[in-house]
Amino acid sequence: MNFQLSEEQQMIVGTTRAFVENELYPHEAEVEATGHLRDDLAEGIKIKALEAGLYAANIPAEYGGAGLDTVTWLLYEKELGRANYALHWRCVARPSNILCAGTPEQQTKYLEPCMRGEKSDCLAMTEPGAGSDLRGMKASAVKDGDDWIINGTKHFISHAKEADFTIVFVATGEEETPRGPKKLISAFFVDHDNPGLEILDGYQNVSHRGYTNATQVYSNCRVPQSAMLGELHKGFDVANSWLGATRLQVAATCLGRAERAFNLAVQYAAERQQFGQAIGKFQGVSFKLADMATEMKAAELLVMEAGWKYDQGTCTDADMAMAKLKATEMLAMVADEAIQIFGGMGLMNELPLERIWRDARIERIWEGTSEIQRHIISRSLLRPLGA
Repeated sequence: MNFQLSEEQQMIVGTTRAFVENELYPHEAEVEATGHLRDDLAEGIKIKALEAGLYAANIPAEYGGAGLDTVTWLLYEKELGRANYALHWRCVARPSNILCAGTPEQQTKYLEPCMRGEKSDCLAMTEPGAGSDLRGMKASAVKDGDDWIINGTKHFISHAKEADFTIVFVATGEEETPRGPKKLISAFFVDHDNPGLEILDGYQNVSHRGYTNATQVYSNCRVPQSAMLGELHKGFDVANSWLGATRLQVAATCLGRAERAFNLAVQYAAERQQFGQAIGKFQGVSFKLADMATEMKAAELLVMEAGWKYDQGTCTDADMAMAKLKATEMLAMVADEAIQIFGGMGLMNELPLERIWRDARIERIWEGTSEIQRHIISRSLLRPLGA
């Protein structure tokens, strides 16, 4: 197996890392201190990202995007992941791939403006009473002539207040199964100027300051049939076809943050003197570094292998679950151990470690909790045996 990066991959990694260090790092302190990413700052960085060719890198070439293969895209995501999440997500946008599943008219209205930096999207699945159990969602859409009427509440909707439209998943029917009734789910585009949609402030989050969430309330929200994304009752089909790699995206950004924390810890261990020698010479520190490096390498191999298999059409749900599980739990371990090596200074906001430590916590929850990932992995082992 050849693990050497191609010249193109090295160029993309170098360009993205330089952009992150020069354009994002300088603004982290402000966003962390205020918990807010100013619109004018976001717009200025976005223009630079567009000029650098870093925008919409996840969109396939046939839809006008950069058309990066999955491994190269994950290397790019790893570099972006080093920075404050709000900065890299709002300023170096990656429109949702699910927009590619739209009709030509929908692509013209939604996908193309997102790729030009003129609009942004958000996805609404989670509800107050339905987190991991998406089939338990209560928000619904009912046919009314040529339109659909949407009612219900969604929450934890990332950057909904900054977005221009939502792709919302709601129940449009029900079918009987051996395990009881099961909701049939469809997806719809909803513009944020629709009078039937109210977007409320979300919750204060300890992780990813400046990256907001919101609650959406749909009250007799009327949308035309042309707003349906994909086929009736096939919302999860279109999501599974186009959103499958989002777990790998989360995993890749964790790799970047872990590497940033690790590099700081190694440098400190080599320079900090105690009892007449560098603290890295003490086993209490050196063994931590060895364990951190090993966990990081294992996580990166899992993530990149899953990315490679994704392009070959052989990646399974278990492959992505393992990558997401390992990378997110590795980040928590590396961030914690890096702070331990620094001691009290590691918890001060003069360093990015306390932010990385806080931010690491949400990674084991969103895009499927660690418990859900373990369920997916164990199911893949047991089902072939009839268990």
